[in-house]
Amino acid sequence: MLRFLHANPLRGRLLHGRRRSRPLLRRVALTGVTLLAATAAIPGAAAQDRGSGHSGGGLSAVIRYTENGIPHILAQDYAHLGFGTGWAQAADQVCVLADGFLTVSGERSRWFGPQAAPDGSLSSAAGNLSSDLYFKGVRDSGTVEKLLATPAPAGPGKEVKELMRGWAAGYNAWLAQNRITDPACKGAAWVRPVTVTDVAARGFAVSVLGGQGRAVDGITTAQPPGTGVRTAAPGARDEVDPGTAAEAAREFFDTTRYDMGSNAVAFAGSTTANGSGLLLGNPHYPWQGGRRFWQSQQTIPGELNVSGGSLLGTAVVNIGFNEKVAWSHTVATGTPVNLHQLALDPADPTAYLVDGKPERMTARRVSVQVAGGAPVTRTQWWTRYGPVVSNLGGGLPLPWTTTTAYALADPNAANLRASDTALAMGRARSVAGIQDALRRTQGLPWVNTVAADSAGGTLFTQSQVLPRITDELAARCSTPLGRATYPSSGLAVLDGSRGDCAPGSDPDAVQPGVFGPGKAPTLRDAAYAENSNDSAWLANAGKPLTGYERIWGNVSTPRSLRTRGALEDVSAMAARGGLTVPDLQKQQFANRVPAGDLAAADAAKACAALPGGTATGGDGAAVDVSAACGVLAAWDRTADSSSRGALLFDRFWRKLTAGTAAKDLWLVPFDAADPVRTPRTLNQAAPGIGRALADTVTELRAAGIAPDAPLGEHQFVVRGGQKLPVGGGTEALGVWNKIEAPWNAAAGGYPEVVHGSSHIQAVGWDGGRCPVARTLLTYSQSSNPNAADYADQTRLFSQERWVKARFCEWDILTSPQLKVVWPRERR
Repeated sequence: MLRFLHANPLRGRLLHGRRRSRPLLRRVALTGVTLLAATAAIPGAAAQDRGSGHSGGGLSAVIRYTENGIPHILAQDYAHLGFGTGWAQAADQVCVLADGFLTVSGERSRWFGPQAAPDGSLSSAAGNLSSDLYFKGVRDSGTVEKLLATPAPAGPGKEVKELMRGWAAGYNAWLAQNRITDPACKGAAWVRPVTVTDVAARGFAVSVLGGQGRAVDGITTAQPPGTGVRTAAPGARDEVDPGTAAEAAREFFDTTRYDMGSNAVAFAGSTTANGSGLLLGNPHYPWQGGRRFWQSQQTIPGELNVSGGSLLGTAVVNIGFNEKVAWSHTVATGTPVNLHQLALDPADPTAYLVDGKPERMTARRVSVQVAGGAPVTRTQWWTRYGPVVSNLGGGLPLPWTTTTAYALADPNAANLRASDTALAMGRARSVAGIQDALRRTQGLPWVNTVAADSAGGTLFTQSQVLPRITDELAARCSTPLGRATYPSSGLAVLDGSRGDCAPGSDPDAVQPGVFGPGKAPTLRDAAYAENSNDSAWLANAGKPLTGYERIWGNVSTPRSLRTRGALEDVSAMAARGGLTVPDLQKQQFANRVPAGDLAAADAAKACAALPGGTATGGDGAAVDVSAACGVLAAWDRTADSSSRGALLFDRFWRKLTAGTAAKDLWLVPFDAADPVRTPRTLNQAAPGIGRALADTVTELRAAGIAPDAPLGEHQFVVRGGQKLPVGGGTEALGVWNKIEAPWNAAAGGYPEVVHGSSHIQAVGWDGGRCPVARTLLTYSQSSNPNAADYADQTRLFSQERWVKARFCEWDILTSPQLKVVWPRERR
């Protein structure tokens, strides 16, 4: 069949991407000359030429593009599959990818200057210099190379290494054979070919996002006393106040404050119309930059067939589905790091004591090239536990004194297995297979997993890599600082001077010093399993999970409004039964505002009760708010783009909750025995209500926005000059369809989404060979404004419409927009 394709006049048109008519596709299918067969029939020269698919050498793949620029990549093995994936990602996202490779190579300051800020997708570094010093230090130390060389299962497996090798080759081949049209990097000298180490370094950066990646500034500024370099804010004390630190740590590790989140729910066969499971995944990720998802289907005939979303720069499907099982992830509450408080040698602040014996810190001198100036050289200090840090965010200084320093332990700095986990899940055939994949590879650094399968099974599990800090260890080894931070946030601060205070190991753990997968909070085959970034406690409100160590998350504490609203919705769906994929689609775009259901009616009453319809604003001015009262009362309690009153309530609620403590806001306090329904009943006498109303009305009036303006007129994105209204709402409102957008009154309200709903998938099965799946990539496949798939799915998201997934061969080949390319490596 390969010879037929080479000789047949259809070949040129098939391989160079012109649209195929349905009759022609039927002829191709009926004669057996499908591209799947062609790919499978590529000669067995692979063994003779390192996986080469052609006698001329080099890697290749077949890529079939269907609607919305979604590629279906076929290959004969993992290296070729990686090649097709790297090629296709470069075609859509070359500038974003190239920018990320600058980050992990420590070269941002060279090209963009040391003071400019990175996009924040691969670390929390405040500026390019800090980012470069950290990532250049990772490179200079050979950290990634050592992880690549670590034998599986502690290190990446052979298939993943082949995928990374192929991905780098595919990306490089696209660069060599195409012109860049994206203005973000067109003609830029900093766009360069990459190596396998570059690809792995990007995976490393994602793995440590919750640990070292959030402490980059603290790692790169930590300096011993006497150097003249101040590592804490002016006026900071040498001692850390435990009470202040406890609150700072709680805020630092609060998942609702991250620029990532998610909802996911799996429904068991007992709740569905046909006995098969259902999964709705709604991850909340940044809409710009290097942490975007990208859609594809990856197929190696007889070996792998999976569709879903990949984080840019990765060669695997991270969230997706296959013929039998679907899964999604949510950001977990486990605290992925801990601190060791070091007792320093009185004679040398760069030496610390362990069991009475001094150990010298390792000094890593790192030099970074800087645009328009001499290289900048700094020293980082490392211990047996990890790097010395000067802070964890602006609120938690960790001063290095003559007696004390703090080292950050991040077990994910030894974890390059996330792609192994994703690949194993893509090959799973059931939720039991998903659980086994997590157990064998143990590679997820900071997420939960929710899954459903065609047999009706469900799974929630918090199988993430966490330092093995038990409550017993924390009680025995915490310093005074740790005794404050551990209960509040799960951040343990252990006595680094005692060898018996190092985290132990579980026998089923893939790497030393972490919990084994058997300790992960897990719920199997419940009627529903749901998570919205709170702890595992209420994955199913009727079957609370308890008994896990504090580092995994809390129990019997207030849930976020998003969690409460989600549990109300999905438990009602499960109780109703007879569920289908369309029910999942309705849930995604219901746009119910739980905060509105709880408070809007009472807020309207409090508004109506104001004497003369007047309230006093934060500036002391009297404001007529009477028009707002009726709008709040009439509002439909949704955040649909057409909803009138949603914007008014949104602005009011943000102001009210920012200035009013929860104990003063609700008349019925939180009750651990009724966590979904409490706290509730707005305190209409709360002094902040009038002020929030006055400030909201003043703000909207100044911006020329009517109090009953439809939400979509003022929450929108502009793509190709077209204004696209966006429904959904912020974390504070508790909306499932989360949308976060900075307020910009001069630009019309919320004129751009920065993060929120991203790669959405609603998946089920109907007994046939193909899963029933609807997907939506909210920000579209490409970041290139000149690309056809730059805004097409964003328009669909604006209209609350979905993409019907083309998974089986007939569906792919009968796409009216089918384009086929056959990229190959030229040697």
